[in-house]
Amino acid sequence: MTDQDYMKLALELAERGRGKTRPNPMVGAVIVKNSRIVATGYHRKAGRPHAEAIALASAGPKAKGATLYVNLEPCCHTDKRTPPCTKAIIASGIKRVVAAMKDPNPKVTGRGIRELIRAGIKVQTGVLRSEAGHLNEVFARWITTGGPFVTMKVAASLDGKIASATGESRWISGKKSRAYVHQLRSEADAVMVGIGTVLADDPRLTARLAGKKGYDPVRIVVDSRLRIPLESKILHLQSSAGTVLATTKLASDERIREIEKAGAEVLVIEDTNGRVNLAALMKELGRMDITNLLLEGGPELNASMLCEGLVDKAIFLIAPKIIGGQNAKSAVGGQIARPLSEAFNLTDLLASRLGEDLLIQAYLK
Repeated sequence: MTDQDYMKLALELAERGRGKTRPNPMVGAVIVKNSRIVATGYHRKAGRPHAEAIALASAGPKAKGATLYVNLEPCCHTDKRTPPCTKAIIASGIKRVVAAMKDPNPKVTGRGIRELIRAGIKVQTGVLRSEAGHLNEVFARWITTGGPFVTMKVAASLDGKIASATGESRWISGKKSRAYVHQLRSEADAVMVGIGTVLADDPRLTARLAGKKGYDPVRIVVDSRLRIPLESKILHLQSSAGTVLATTKLASDERIREIEKAGAEVLVIEDTNGRVNLAALMKELGRMDITNLLLEGGPELNASMLCEGLVDKAIFLIAPKIIGGQNAKSAVGGQIARPLSEAFNLTDLLASRLGEDLLIQAYLK
C-alpha cells in the first residue's frame, strides 16, 4: 500500500465522526510499521481523545519506529480539554508523520509540524490535501472567520420553482430527496429559515431518519419583528435541540417574553433597514459554536444570504416537474435587478441521481 492508500483510510475513519465532533474537526489516524497497520483511531466527540491519542494508545510499544498517517496536522496547543497530540507522538517513538494538510487554526497552523521536526521526526504534508480540505471545510470556515459554513439547500422543479402560484410546495422532491434532507439536518449544527417559511409551511425542522436516531439541529428563525405565531410547531417540539428566534429592536419586550416563555431563545441582532443584519447574526452563531449551518430559506432569505456573500455551498434537488406560472416562487428572489455579469458563479459542480430527482452540489466562488 502507498501513502495515498493509508491516508485514504485515515480520511474514511475521520468521516465516522461527521456531525458529532462539533466544534472540532473530523480526524482519523493510522499507524503503520513494516508495511502493516498496527493501530487506527478517529475523533468521536469534542472533549474526547483525539484520533492520534487513540491510535497511539492502541499501538502501545509497536508505535516505536512506525509511521503515523493523519488527515490534519497534529495539535500542539494546550488551551483545550485534551492534551496536545504532538507530545504523545514524540513520546511514542514514531519516526515519521504524514499529514494531509496543515491545521487552519491560527493557534496551530505549522507549529505542530515544526515541533515534530525539532524532535527529529520526519514530516510530510500534502498527501490527499484536497480531499482533506473538503472533509473539514466546515471547521476551516469557522476557525478562520468566526462564522459558520453555510449550505443553501433548495428543492425545486425543473423550471426552478420551489412552490406553485397558490403556495403549494409539498412535495416537489421525491422520497429519497426528502430522506437526504433529513440526513443533512442530522449532520448540521443548525438549520435556518425565515419567518415567511414558518408562516407558509409551519415546519418542524427536525431530523427524522428512517430506522435510526437522528440528531436534531438547533432551529433558527429569522424574524425581524417576532411575527411567529405562538402555536407554531417549531415552538412546541420534544427535541434535544433548541429553537432560536433572531430578531431586532423592533420586537417589543412583551413579545420577546412571550416567545421565551414558549421555550425558545431570542437573539436581538442589530438591524439594517429594519431587518436582521445577517452578517452580524452569522458572527453570533459562530460564538455559539454553530459551525455548520443548513439554510432552508425561502426566496427572500436565500437572496439576502447570497447578496451578503454568506453562502459557501449550494445543494439543489431538482425534481422532474415543470410548475410554470409567473407568480410561482423561485428559489432565489430579491428586489434588486442584477445583470448577468453579476450572477452568482459556482464551481466544483457535482451532479448525481437521487431516486427520481437530480442532486446538484457546487461551491460559491
